Amino acid sequence: MLPARRLLLVHAHPDDESIGTGATMARYAAEGALVTLVTCTQGELGEIIPPGLAHLAPEHDDTLGPHRAGELADAMAQLKVTDHRYLGGPGRYRDSGMVWGADGRRAVAPDQIDPRSFWAADMLEAADQLVAVIREVRPQVLVTYDEHGGYGHPDHIQAHRVATYAHALASVRSYRADLGPAWQVAKVYWTATPRQLMQEALTVAHERGDSGFEHVATADDFGYVVDQADVDAVVDGTEYLDAKMAAMRAHATQIDVQWPYFALSDRVGQPLWAQEHFRLAFGQRGPVDPATGYESDLFAGVSP
Repeated sequence: MLPARRLLLVHAHPDDESIGTGATMARYAAEGALVTLVTCTQGELGEIIPPGLAHLAPEHDDTLGPHRAGELADAMAQLKVTDHRYLGGPGRYRDSGMVWGADGRRAVAPDQIDPRSFWAADMLEAADQLVAVIREVRPQVLVTYDEHGGYGHPDHIQAHRVATYAHALASVRSYRADLGPAWQVAKVYWTATPRQLMQEALTVAHERGDSGFEHVATADDFGYVVDQADVDAVVDGTEYLDAKMAAMRAHATQIDVQWPYFALSDRVGQPLWAQEHFRLAFGQRGPVDPATGYESDLFAGVSP
């Protein structure tokens, strides 16, 4: 027997889920929904913040992936999410790495790609791995990134592509019956960061001048913000903010949290929010909150 509400999230690396959707995951898990997280890689090429863990890097022990798997398990315990899988199994797809593009705001794939990397994966093979999950847990709602993968990381783009392809294939009755009975996901959302909200938060940060980090980001640092008008849903996770921050802190190799900011390896402070924003990419928009004009529930308008 499956719970009445079922949410599937597809993220690229350990830590992505906590930064972008941690409060949403904690909220729905607490409300009794089945929250399933699929992580596409173990993040083997992530940049390491604590100097004492530098030996985990690929150029040394190359054990960052298993270490980050442990961090992810700790983060899921904080969010009370009990259903987590790696796409194709742990280590099936390796972190592809990234470099910054000419504008310095969007990531791009490096010139040399490991053939084991997610960016080099066969699209149909990877999608079939996710089709099996979709048909097993039968989610009404799927969450992933937009077509740019947010800030352009090749693994984020690939996660978007695989999730989009798998969503289409999973609903075809005659496609791969060995992967389970066909299932139509009712709504697909892309994570989003509104430009206006980011600008307001950064203005406050610069005025306060006490982020705890060497620098505070400016709006020009972000190539992934979207217009406020493009946002369809805002999930209020205020009650679960502590759980989100605890989950982010569990990813100690990647994130430094100093409320109300966090920083990655670049040591640039960014705002940390309890409200998480989404764009509806597939399905019918449900009833909106009259006070905001947004859906306040990703399951709005969805039948069990």
